Amino acid sequence: MHATLPLLQATDFPSIRRHALDTLQVNLGYKCNQSCLHCHVAASPQRTEMMDAATVDLVLEVLARRRIGTLDLTGGAPELNPEFRRLVRAARQLGVRVIDRCNLTILSEPGQEDLAAFLAAQAVEVTASLPCYSMERVDRQRGDGVFERSIAGLQQLNALGYGEPGSGLVLNLVYNPQGPSLPPPQAGLEADYKRELLQHFGIRFNALFALTNMPIQRFGSSLISKGQFQPYMQLLKDHYSADNLDTVMCRSLVSVDYQGELYDCDFNQMLKLPARRRHLRELLEHDGVGDAIRVAQHCYGCTAGQGSSCGGALDERAAA
Repeated sequence: MHATLPLLQATDFPSIRRHALDTLQVNLGYKCNQSCLHCHVAASPQRTEMMDAATVDLVLEVLARRRIGTLDLTGGAPELNPEFRRLVRAARQLGVRVIDRCNLTILSEPGQEDLAAFLAAQAVEVTASLPCYSMERVDRQRGDGVFERSIAGLQQLNALGYGEPGSGLVLNLVYNPQGPSLPPPQAGLEADYKRELLQHFGIRFNALFALTNMPIQRFGSSLISKGQFQPYMQLLKDHYSADNLDTVMCRSLVSVDYQGELYDCDFNQMLKLPARRRHLRELLEHDGVGDAIRVAQHCYGCTAGQGSSCGGALDERAAA
């Protein structure tokens, strides 16, 4: 795999500082049941890194001490961590909103047959990756059979009430472009997804998040191999919008790796660019408000066009 950090460190991206912390985004480990080209974590079934019980306890302590409202669980497949369910239960008992970044196929993995029911019982918000409503495109990007299993997973969640009005069970989908291009306007794409998934599969969901592919890890390496890295970076820079700076996710979110190390975002975590506060323990003593956020060229991915964050587009005008 080609290293992308040397191509990203020299930057003219504007300096920014952290606001009040409202989201703890925790990576529970890099083990996954899939290996996707666009995955900026480079997760796979062969990865063994996992957050241990002591670090999970520290996550819960920070949530309580800082009164953080949202716990955003990522991986890999976060559900493969043996501590996943204990962490979810404890966080919900604290009144914390819990988001599970679910790849959908995990719902049909051996040993996970009751996972969907668990998520529903805990009122966990499910944010599920589905790069297209076309089987051909999804299987090309994520592997043969992934689309069929993803549709089955969505139908299973719908049967439990996810995506249904008034159920209180939130189901959001995530779109990533197939290659080195910006996502189309989010609102129009969401309408297409809702129409096609309902018409062909009877599936309902709450919202679609359109995310820009980051030029790091597997996707960045692929760009380098194809001679597309610099043109893609220029595309991101050419579409930079200063209006997105105030709402980029790193302003109010901190990313935690499986060892409890802190990063300003999930992308910085993968590039090993630590935040000023280096470990979860430091958040017990300081909230990090006003800390300088570490930036590099990949930050243009979050500010290009309609903007991109873990919650989708940032600029509603550009997204429509």
